[in-house]
Amino acid sequence: MTTVLLTRQPVLNRRKTIIANRLLVHAEDGGKAADELNALIDAWPAKLPVLVSLHGSDQGLELMNWIAPENTIVEIEAGAANTPITRELLTQLADAGTAFCLSDYTGTEAVDSSHKYQYLLARQNVSPKDLPALGMPIAIGVRSPGEFDAAMAAGYGGAAGWFMMATSASGRSLQAAHAHIVRIINLVRRNAEVREIETALKRDVALSFKLLRYINSAGFGLMCEVQSFRHAVSILGYDKLNKWLSLLLVTASKDPTASALMQTSITRGRLMETLGERYVDKSELDNLFVTGAFSMLDRLLGTQMDAIVAELSLPEPVQDALLDREGAYTPLLRLARACELETPETLAEHAALLGLDASAVNRAHLSALAYADSLQHGG
Repeated sequence: MTTVLLTRQPVLNRRKTIIANRLLVHAEDGGKAADELNALIDAWPAKLPVLVSLHGSDQGLELMNWIAPENTIVEIEAGAANTPITRELLTQLADAGTAFCLSDYTGTEAVDSSHKYQYLLARQNVSPKDLPALGMPIAIGVRSPGEFDAAMAAGYGGAAGWFMMATSASGRSLQAAHAHIVRIINLVRRNAEVREIETALKRDVALSFKLLRYINSAGFGLMCEVQSFRHAVSILGYDKLNKWLSLLLVTASKDPTASALMQTSITRGRLMETLGERYVDKSELDNLFVTGAFSMLDRLLGTQMDAIVAELSLPEPVQDALLDREGAYTPLLRLARACELETPETLAEHAALLGLDASAVNRAHLSALAYADSLQHGG
């Protein structure tokens, strides 16, 4: 592989709240990784700690050419922790004030315990009782909610990965609260009278408050504070409001893993919106955001995707992408999903099909993740 590609995983604590993002940096060597990471510093997601794994590349001293942001935690592979180069790397990271953690621990590696590790990432089949006391134990390789629960019961403090994706939606109808938001979205999409939409919103005061909070967030970049839905319509128009009403539906889930699923939805939407500027008219960018944001609704709402699509008044390209049919938006959604894989081959394939270079995808990916975190963690 001659390029550097980034994929990601969330790190969740025992309560299934995101406590960090994990970036898997797929590169041939640490020098190439450092160059690419330096080029992306201005897009770096800074709201949460970021674990950086040089996935499959040599952990050489070239990594020190990277000016790591303050919230970085560099992963040190347990199998190489006692090599001379890695020991020197640990010393230099510590001197530079960059945090690090131990990763891919299988229970057999000899580890120098004189260093301060933030986390210890271990295969979930290793009992926490057999782990050295080197930071909070985080399980990796967890494949399902059941395995997550078992790992937490065994004593792990959290897990990294997409175990929450293993659940399948079984419901065929929306819950009342979700159906109400869908009705409002459909009113906006049909350009209904402002009075009619306001009446629907007033049936749920918490919903109205949440909508105005989103509109007044940093993501909108408004110069004045929006005080009412009518004020929002006059400033933004229906298309932008549809985008932010869509966020209300994405964030309506009460599922314990909802924070990770919401972050994923918003990241996908923002990534599609950013990269889509090359492929669609500006008027369609909000629809690209909605496509990515809605791509997790089946898991978030516990309802099958075809049933959700049937309830929503969505443009045909959005429907096609959500139902995994070929369409104008489908390639971008597939690329957004590929950013969540542990290996980079599928991501490279979809980027090539769209004519995108790796750096453009990496920049849009990190920027989208930073955007999603800013909505969920303020400002």
